[in-house]
Amino acid sequence: MKLYIKNMACESCKVVVKEELEKPGVAPIKVDLGEADIKEKLSAAEQKEFNSAIKKAGLELVKSKEGVLIDQIKAAIIDYIENNKNIKNNLSSYLSKKLNYEYSYISSYFSAMQANTIEQFAINLRIEKVKAMLVLEDLTLTQIADELNYSSVAHLSSQFKKVTGLPASHFKKLRAVRRNTIQAL
Repeated sequence: MKLYIKNMACESCKVVVKEELEKPGVAPIKVDLGEADIKEKLSAAEQKEFNSAIKKAGLELVKSKEGVLIDQIKAAIIDYIENNKNIKNNLSSYLSKKLNYEYSYISSYFSAMQANTIEQFAINLRIEKVKAMLVLEDLTLTQIADELNYSSVAHLSSQFKKVTGLPASHFKKLRAVRRNTIQAL
């Protein structure tokens, strides 16, 4: 039996699902982001109990694969951005291959369900990663552009300003001001 689980986005989610399945003695065959394969069929009562247990971790049992497709798309985009150096395909090819759907279907489904495009979601994620790198890792824009496979620092800067409304240099200065304020305490 295949169970579809909404909001699974990390390895911790997989651990939670596996542990909650094992509590009543169900041996999962495989647990992946968005789904779990089990040998036995769960009764309606067992499904309800399992759903209640995983809801504590922000997860939810859904009836169909389409119900978790958005989460799978988001997880795949996150994986693509995190491992961009190791992936040679562009995002559309990567998503098609990883999710076994035509990109046109993935793209239109995502846009209809999220009122946002895959491209905009990916750009927003990349900019959040840029912010973290500027603040937490104290990297230069050149280093960040290289790390995230931007074609140039100018492209990164332009995209950053378009999304945040601030130039990256100003954002980095805000960090320094905040750091001085905290140290002054």
